[in-house]
Amino acid sequence: MYMVETPWTGDACSLVDAFRAGDRSPIEELEATLAAIEASELNCFSYLDFERARETAASADVSLPFGGLPMGIKELEPVKDWPWTEASLVFADRVSDHDGTIMSRLRAGGIVPVGQTTASEFGGLNVSVTKINGVTGNPWDPSRSAGGSSGGSAAAVVGGLVPLASGGDGGGSIRIPAGYNGLLGMKGTYGRIPRGPHTQIAPLTVVLGCLARSVRDAARFYDVCAGYHPADPTSLPDVDGWESNLGSHDLKGRTVVVDPTLGGVVVDPKSQKVVLEAAEALIAELGLKRIESPVTMPRLGAMWMMGNVTTLLNDLGDLWPRCAEDLTDEVRVGLQLTDALYNLRVASAGEADRTAMNDTMGEMFAAADFVITSTNPGPAFSAENPMSSDEKSFIDYAKGGRVTRLGFRAAMKTASMAAGVAPKLPNALVRLATSRAEHLLDMGALTIPANIAGNPAVSIPAGQVDGLPVGMQVIGRHHCDAVLFDVALAAERSRPWPLVVPNAPA
Repeated sequence: MYMVETPWTGDACSLVDAFRAGDRSPIEELEATLAAIEASELNCFSYLDFERARETAASADVSLPFGGLPMGIKELEPVKDWPWTEASLVFADRVSDHDGTIMSRLRAGGIVPVGQTTASEFGGLNVSVTKINGVTGNPWDPSRSAGGSSGGSAAAVVGGLVPLASGGDGGGSIRIPAGYNGLLGMKGTYGRIPRGPHTQIAPLTVVLGCLARSVRDAARFYDVCAGYHPADPTSLPDVDGWESNLGSHDLKGRTVVVDPTLGGVVVDPKSQKVVLEAAEALIAELGLKRIESPVTMPRLGAMWMMGNVTTLLNDLGDLWPRCAEDLTDEVRVGLQLTDALYNLRVASAGEADRTAMNDTMGEMFAAADFVITSTNPGPAFSAENPMSSDEKSFIDYAKGGRVTRLGFRAAMKTASMAAGVAPKLPNALVRLATSRAEHLLDMGALTIPANIAGNPAVSIPAGQVDGLPVGMQVIGRHHCDAVLFDVALAAERSRPWPLVVPNAPA
């Protein structure tokens, strides 16, 4: 009979402290964790490895940074001998033959890998709804979305199942679920935490990280995982003391721009009010200097999406397009659009969009040290929805019944053939589609700019709207990750947030 009946509801660092003090043991904690996961209805784990987790917990070295800590691993990250489905039916039977670089570092840091947390298919959507796993619920209200693509990790952490879980962020996939679930979500400067092996460089936006209950948890994660690795040529040099140096920066007088809409994104008025109040409190706490500087973000739209989708074709190989019906509707439509319309002119336009975003971000951070904005357009929406708006678009048409889908596929083939005669046509069609589906862009419009330009950005719990968390996003200058940690630490100390939902296992 185990003395520990429910999982730890404090932060990860305090659990390791409890292990070291002898107040709790890794094996007892693991058993409580596994029981809670099995009893949970959140559907935030897609795979559990009971046997090996017990073996690891039994021999845990609690002197290590995360010694004995039960942890969830996002299912897009390869783990040796675990399923590697990438949340897709296409790879339902695939098993990884290697650990990712980040997984190797986490093992060396002492974690007890419990299992895989759910994600959106290939990380392509900001929700956690897939054909292979179903729907992941938000612990604050299971009928609401956990966000994505790291939604399962966020739900597992704030739902009281594990104290820490890994994530990845290519367009907001750490910050978006952190905002919807009331967690700390840090996206470092591009290259801060190495990827690999077999690192896919394009589209130069994806970073790895975690979903954390506290700032120090995320900082310790950086101590364990950040730093150069030869398998990732974009990885940044080692930096020591992420956790030990917390609170060491003098932030008084630093300049900040506040715009909850980041230049015009449609954001729920109640959420804007929460973000503004949190921003004003943070500015007063730190003695920041608020400046007025216009924020005008280019809308990257479908151009940027299609550039990203091209990397998915490398993953699918000759399985595409035979695997189309196994894919989530939105991923399938994105691939069909890209297959038909992506050419040199579209690629060129996409690169021009990226340059415009780099210039815009450069101008902003020449004027200010920080930009404070919303993390999401509003609080979590329906868990069943693939997007935050109910407005219909061309994607809804393409997702219709069999006859409609065949019609869309035929239309894409026609567009592809026409492009051979009129190479400017795809560019015009993409721009038109973008202008008719602005709500699709708003889902990630607040978070994508930091991915495109590679800036560090953190989502900090700011408050609630109708009982659902709202995130405040702070974007910083390149390589100023440690400064952002201190901004988040000040917010945490002055306005503490719940580490888990009130109804978490207890």
